[in-house]
Amino acid sequence: MELVSLQGMAQKEMLGTSLEGINPTYTYKVVLLGSTSVGKSSLAYRYVKNDFKESLPTVGCSFFTQTLNLEVATVKLEIWDTAGQEKYHSVCHLYYRGAHAALVIYDIANKETLNRAKLWLTDLEKEFLPDEIVIALVGNKLDLAAEREVTTEEGEEFARTKGLLFMETSAKSNHQVNDIFMAIAQELLQREQEKAHAPSPHGRSTVTLGESKARTGCCRL
Repeated sequence: MELVSLQGMAQKEMLGTSLEGINPTYTYKVVLLGSTSVGKSSLAYRYVKNDFKESLPTVGCSFFTQTLNLEVATVKLEIWDTAGQEKYHSVCHLYYRGAHAALVIYDIANKETLNRAKLWLTDLEKEFLPDEIVIALVGNKLDLAAEREVTTEEGEEFARTKGLLFMETSAKSNHQVNDIFMAIAQELLQREQEKAHAPSPHGRSTVTLGESKARTGCCRL
């Protein structure tokens, strides 16, 4: 999956135009959910900073931004990294309201974190209508494959039953980290395209996006 361009920290913007003045700009809120120590913060840090830190404790929520200049649009991702500790659960519930996408993350070397991921998914199902939010199930810490407790097939099967995107990643080795965020961005853009093709109730013109590139390494199951 090709990443056309990544830029560092970007200020929040409303719908506008890209630097070329041609493509639309979309800002999306993306939340990272999962138990403590599954690597949510490391995943976000690797994606935004292209660096790895073993321990990045999160108190409440942390915030990152990333900008992707793609062929059909500029996408600004506002990434909310939530603390996984049970004592922060009720607080973080407030942060993922209004989200456009969610990465529900578990540790492939810890079966219990998949069970906890399922509980986070239940929370999302209570908060959002079907197809109102893009959700990806992410099995992180692929670098610990020798200690694996959750098979790839198990993660795939659960994602399939829920209609989620699915991918296994490693923040440590940078395996498919860019890919999962790109897959989220492409799915969001695809939905923008579908909305653009839908009749406008006010008769206003809508922006038509080009066909999004095929996803590799990630699939809707």
